[in-house]
Amino acid sequence: MAGHFEIIDAPDGGFRVRLLDGTGGLVAVSVKYPTKEAAVAGISWTREVAGTGLIRDMSRGGHGELIIPKSRAAHATVRFHSHTRFPAADRGAGVRRVRSL
Repeated sequence: MAGHFEIIDAPDGGFRVRLLDGTGGLVAVSVKYPTKEAAVAGISWTREVAGTGLIRDMSRGGHGELIIPKSRAAHATVRFHSHTRFPAADRGAGVRRVRSL
């Protein structure tokens, strides 16, 4: 069974979105949204990013490098857009290499 999103009340007002896996385990909790409509828009945005987003290693020692899972490495293409920002590049470190897991 696929995971799903739940819109829940935030304790301090507004709403949050929970992402649950197929067994009901918590995967992520969103920022606070002021309305349910905003929460639904956040879910739509999350679906887009999750389906197309790159994996960037921003952990200690990761230097912002891209990680492409081995299952996709053979047919993965990395596209950079003019609106894409790279925090490591902003610090002058640049993107050093692409690695596979």
